[in-house]
Amino acid sequence: MEDYAAKMALKPEAALREYVKGHAQYREEAVLAALDELRRRGLPAPEEASLRPQLEAVVRTQQAEAATRASELSRSETQAVPEEEQPVLYTPGVIVLFSVLFNTIITGAVLLAINLRRLKQTKAIWGLVAFVLAYLVAEAAVVNLLMQRYVLSPWFVSLLNLPAILVYIFWFWPRYVGTYQFQPRGWLIPLLVCFIIVMGLGMLLTHIPGAAQLMKQQTQQAP
Repeated sequence: MEDYAAKMALKPEAALREYVKGHAQYREEAVLAALDELRRRGLPAPEEASLRPQLEAVVRTQQAEAATRASELSRSETQAVPEEEQPVLYTPGVIVLFSVLFNTIITGAVLLAINLRRLKQTKAIWGLVAFVLAYLVAEAAVVNLLMQRYVLSPWFVSLLNLPAILVYIFWFWPRYVGTYQFQPRGWLIPLLVCFIIVMGLGMLLTHIPGAAQLMKQQTQQAP
């Protein structure tokens, strides 16, 4: 809302009186502010006695209408969506849990992408994919740079994942899921799928020459 009082305080007397004389072409709040400023300067306008009641009545009506519109808008936004029409989504807590539990931002991104697909946010999915790829490249560059000088703890990688997880919850979710009312989606099946994938990758690495030894060295370096 425009601060007419501050605006009128900067105007010369002639401009203030122009607001009063030409009141029909200005907003009622502006004219009232001009009248108030003239009175504050000890130069009350002769028209004030007849103008002020009319202007105040119009302003009260406008304020009441604005309040009514705001109330109707608020009710429409907070109106409960029937349960059968609510989308079934993975909650932010589940997205964080999977990202932390499997120590990779990919698992949380997959769950978030499934949510976005259900909400038909196709562009958001591509944005999420681009963000994850860029983040993984940057993360790998940082890890490689630091590994040349330091022995890194697995906890350090977890800390590197934290900013991406926060972006999922505090940027992608409010922007593309917003205040959607939804039903929580079951997370047991995705959990089992992730465990199977992790175990399968572990078994695969044991058959790759040098991979098992590298994993053993990393385990010994961990605190």
